[in-house]
Amino acid sequence: MSFQAYIDNIKTKTGKSPEDFKKLAQAKGFMENGELVKTVKATEITNWLKEEFMLGHGHAMAIYAAFKGKTE
Repeated sequence: MSFQAYIDNIKTKTGKSPEDFKKLAQAKGFMENGELVKTVKATEITNWLKEEFMLGHGHAMAIYAAFKGKTE
């Protein structure tokens, strides 16, 4: 599955884009000024996405990758 397919599936399932998730991550303190906080571990973010949005591991990792700047 391509990165874009993951993003499209997440948008279909949650109604949220990577930008929407970035805003939520900022509110939770995972990001500051659009950048990941250095002390935040990938597991913290993926666990949040799995618990709050019922994403699978691969989909949660795709959002994490988007947080790190991946676009394709």
